[in-house]
Amino acid sequence: MTKKQRYEGIINWFENNMSIAETELHYDSSFHLLIAVILSAQCTDKRVNMVTPALFEAFPTPEVMAESSPEEVYEYIKSISYPNNKAKNLVGMAKKLVNDFNSEIPSELALLEQIPGVGRKTANVMLAVAFNKPAMPVDTHVFRLANRIGLTNNSKTPLETEKELVKNIPTELLSKAHHWLILHGRYVCIAKSPKCNECGINRWCKYFEKNKGVR
Repeated sequence: MTKKQRYEGIINWFENNMSIAETELHYDSSFHLLIAVILSAQCTDKRVNMVTPALFEAFPTPEVMAESSPEEVYEYIKSISYPNNKAKNLVGMAKKLVNDFNSEIPSELALLEQIPGVGRKTANVMLAVAFNKPAMPVDTHVFRLANRIGLTNNSKTPLETEKELVKNIPTELLSKAHHWLILHGRYVCIAKSPKCNECGINRWCKYFEKNKGVR
């Protein structure tokens, strides 16, 4: 099977079987989405969604959060992984938005990456979800899944994976494809015990082919 055939088969299957694919993070504004994405690093969306309602109520705008302290924010997110660092980043993020971006979330990758707590993956999530721009955020699920099923050839870094996926997935589908891969990795192609025999894309999967679906 050629890589082109693999991509075509997998994309067609997802288009037909997962026409709606969206983030599972809850949010009500682009500012709150940015908060949720920063919190989601090395943490489940489920856990993030448990703490954000009270956090969003306490900090409805960048201005309010910018006037707070990491210690104050920490009290709302202490059940999240790495709460001390994330509390500092959230306050730093809010101050950056207020001081440098007129309290607005910038819609360019380079500008987003200037914000505390925002790396390339988070910046791409904001482009894809908040601004509906073609982007391919590569988190642990996407990185692992792309290599496992054969969309990439043993990419060593998230950036290598991103470039390979962007090259082979139609631009208009990039943002949706990001969610396809995340959701598939989260619920079907699980890291330790992939549900190969229940998987709709196993006929195009390099891992399934190699292991003959025996799980």
